[in-house]
Amino acid sequence: MEEENVNLKEIIEYPRGGVLSKELSRGKGLNATLFCMANGTKISEHTATKPGFVYVIEGKGVFNIMGKKIAMLPGTFIRMEKNAVHSLRADENTSFILLLLQ
Repeated sequence: MEEENVNLKEIIEYPRGGVLSKELSRGKGLNATLFCMANGTKISEHTATKPGFVYVIEGKGVFNIMGKKIAMLPGTFIRMEKNAVHSLRADENTSFILLLLQ
């Protein structure tokens, strides 16, 4: 996408099932990706090889990180350490930005 300015509300779109991702920015020490998860979608346990942050834009779900459950509600900001085991569940259509540091 690599545009200077993006209105996130205008580019959020939910698939009928699963996850839709849109790269917002890459490089300069930061990767930013918009994720849109359909209601009922689960992302199984995995790790990120870089530290990062998740910012929930809209929706409702659960973010499980290192065994701790965090409610994914609009405005929630979650910090992830490098290699932290985490999983996600969308209880309704849910969108968030994933920021990974280089």
